[in-house]
Amino acid sequence: MGLEESAPGFLLGTVEGVAGWARGASVYPVTFGLACCSIEMMSAGGPRFDIARMGSEVFRGSPRQADLMIIAGRVSQKMAPIMRHVYDQMAEPKWVIAMGVCASSGGMFNNYAILQGADHVLPVDVYLPGCPPRPEMLLNALMMIKKHARETPLGANRRRIARAAEQAALESPPTSDMTGLLR
Repeated sequence: MGLEESAPGFLLGTVEGVAGWARGASVYPVTFGLACCSIEMMSAGGPRFDIARMGSEVFRGSPRQADLMIIAGRVSQKMAPIMRHVYDQMAEPKWVIAMGVCASSGGMFNNYAILQGADHVLPVDVYLPGCPPRPEMLLNALMMIKKHARETPLGANRRRIARAAEQAALESPPTSDMTGLLR
């Protein structure tokens, strides 16, 4: 008979597990609504979809109070350095959702003014397809981010691992150079 069965009044766990639970339960997004996908992001906060059930109803106006960036819509070349500046001001650990096909890969705007995917500037954790994606998809992506936040390890090497992952994401080939079924 183990300690788990003999002591029902005690909570057992690790510091890493408690910290992961706290990080997963307090994901606060910063709004970065750039185009029509931001309307769907706003409707996710309304009473029909109720993003408050996930604990993320407070869209932060300051990046210093947020740890999730939702890029909703197309990113222009002029907006890319501003988006990176806001991302750099966010607290660690931080996550990014690219909402919509324009934020993920440039969408139908294959021209000089539109960035062909937000992953050219930021490391993106979750991509949401669709034009525009439904609010339910945003809620699902938020649950994926929360799961990732709960499972992120603590430790001295966490920042080094995060920087290495960010560098690898930024050095990956751009989506405009990739060949596939449509090229």
